[in-house]
Amino acid sequence: MVRRLRFNGTGSGGGSCPAIHEDLDSGEIIIHGPRVTDPQTLAQLQHIEEDEIPIVVPRNTLIDFGPKSRDEEPRILAPDTFARLFENFQHSAWHLEMRTRYAVDEATDTYAQFTRGEAPTWDMNGSWARTIGAKTQDGAYVGRVRIVDDPPTEGQRYLLAHAEHNAAIGEDVRNMWRAEAERANLPDEDFWIFDSHIVALCIWGEDDDLVGAELISEPARVNQYNRLRDIAQHHAIPYGDFVAQLTMKE
Repeated sequence: MVRRLRFNGTGSGGGSCPAIHEDLDSGEIIIHGPRVTDPQTLAQLQHIEEDEIPIVVPRNTLIDFGPKSRDEEPRILAPDTFARLFENFQHSAWHLEMRTRYAVDEATDTYAQFTRGEAPTWDMNGSWARTIGAKTQDGAYVGRVRIVDDPPTEGQRYLLAHAEHNAAIGEDVRNMWRAEAERANLPDEDFWIFDSHIVALCIWGEDDDLVGAELISEPARVNQYNRLRDIAQHHAIPYGDFVAQLTMKE
């Protein structure tokens, strides 16, 4: 597809590069400038793909000729694109789990074992265990706060058992009752925070399956979710203590 481009301007003063063009239909910005080739500099770049070329653009060029208004349309990631966030985060990934059930859990062999009253046999060589285990072993933090109804749903009881698997690969799993979450004014949203500057707000279908995620990177909104994370972490308790509390209650 041939794009319809508008030349916004150049910071070179001579009509050459670096320069900024804008796609008149999509609003996307195309930038060209001197290519970065120094190997030591390239080694410091994060999330760069094989088909991507890093370039140098003076800050004033972006200020002078970049878009002046923010795109308010939500950015929706497909499930497979969302999954790549777990491979690319650097130092932390954190999840607030608000739902009463997750369809993906119910499709597993361990869920069937759990419903039969058997002790689930966790797969320590699965893709999640390998990806997250490698991250935590390298020093990254991965945590969750799971909200539990009173009484817990079957799916929530399964996740209480599944916390053993999460902990075995280095995750910090905590729980809190839904009534406590409501008193703390936690939203009825299920989301991940990556490296404290990217939020993925999960989108669920009618069958409780994940159909996508809204990507949020605007600093003010991200800070709101970081604040919610801190509140949840403060009120939640380690899953082992929560299970003991639940057992005593029963």
